[in-house]
Amino acid sequence: MSKWLKLSLTCWVFVMALLPLHVVGQENETSDTTVYFIPVEQTVERGLEAFLDRSFNEATEAGADRIVLEINTPGGAVDAAGNIARIINQSDVPVTAFINTDAISAGAFIALNADEIVMAPNGQMGSAGVIDGAGNAADEKAQSYWVSQMRTAAEENGPDGGRDPDIAQAMADSTFPVEGLSEGDQFLTLNASQALENGYAEEIVENRGGLLEYFQEEHDYTSVTEVDTEVSIAEHIARFVTNPIVIPILLSVGSLGLILELYSPGFGIPGIMGISALLLFFFGHMVAGFAGWESLILLVVGGILLGVEAFAPGFGIFGILGAGLVVGGLLMASFSTTVMIFSVAIAVVVTIAAAVVLFVYFGDRGPWKKLVLNEEFSSEKGYVSSETKRELVGKEGRALTKLRPAGTAIFGDERLDVVSEGGYIEQGSLLKIVYTSGSRVVVRALELAESTNEGGGSGE
Repeated sequence: MSKWLKLSLTCWVFVMALLPLHVVGQENETSDTTVYFIPVEQTVERGLEAFLDRSFNEATEAGADRIVLEINTPGGAVDAAGNIARIINQSDVPVTAFINTDAISAGAFIALNADEIVMAPNGQMGSAGVIDGAGNAADEKAQSYWVSQMRTAAEENGPDGGRDPDIAQAMADSTFPVEGLSEGDQFLTLNASQALENGYAEEIVENRGGLLEYFQEEHDYTSVTEVDTEVSIAEHIARFVTNPIVIPILLSVGSLGLILELYSPGFGIPGIMGISALLLFFFGHMVAGFAGWESLILLVVGGILLGVEAFAPGFGIFGILGAGLVVGGLLMASFSTTVMIFSVAIAVVVTIAAAVVLFVYFGDRGPWKKLVLNEEFSSEKGYVSSETKRELVGKEGRALTKLRPAGTAIFGDERLDVVSEGGYIEQGSLLKIVYTSGSRVVVRALELAESTNEGGGSGE
């Protein structure tokens, strides 16, 4: 072997021996930190809660080092906000709330449960009073509970062992003043600079890039891998469908569509509309994790029983049982019994009103025609309730009893139950049959009958 070949082999072995050390050093120097970005946008409701629960589980299973909640919400349901706060507090992954742009009402409560808060320059947080569905302040009990929740969230979270709970109370209590920030005449809302000065934000950054720089300086993240968690189409639908305002609309459309179908020939647009609305309701609630197959089965069985009651009446048993199963299925699918009872009540009122209007104006159309008897029973069509003895007209007889106006009379050898034309006739008076209809025999006193004939007509 030549001298140059030996030297080349020696250098190659030396380089290969040093390479693992170089690679290890490079891995330590550029080790990635995984940050999951989860949007908290639009109204806070139970659909958002289901999305965040799924996203937190996904981030935990992927070994994320930090979760960032990108908050821009006007607030929403208190119960959903409380459940979201529980998801945040139970997470083993540190959580940063990035307020870009608004964290109002329930959004402020969610932000206060994060480990740290970072705000955009135009960010705002606060105004967290509890408002009922009519836009009025909630009762004293609900307000007291919510204020306590806000104070607890402020005290237990934050990088320096908690935040000033009085500021959190002022956000939820319009009568609670905070010196230099609120006079106690309205709910407190902090802008970015006020939040930073009062320990309600750790940093103000322009955008996500600024947030990553803050992580590098504050948490020594040398390299960050960003993972965006997106709301799926199904979750978009679930968030829309589980909105307390949308639920009564869907149920009303569903019931109204099925009622309209009774007045339409065949199966058409109203029926498709009604079934689609109900399926959309259950699909959204199943995606959100509130409804199971058992609730859908109850609805289907209940609908079948209602159909049986409509087309084959069973003394109301099928109808009552079917209605009970339908309502039970809806209640099982709901995240709130109160919301569902209210929604069902609205749908029932709408359905009854529509049914009355349709029956009055369109009662003889569509499948409903099969449920309504429109046939006229006439003698011309062969329907006879009792035999009409027209041959009796003109016969004369005598009243066996007083006619007041009904009584008994005899005509030849035939004894009949008769009725006068309206007047009183004494027993023993002479009578004449002037009209017959079925078993009804109308008579007139003979003297009156004769006087009428003499006057120019019999009246028949």
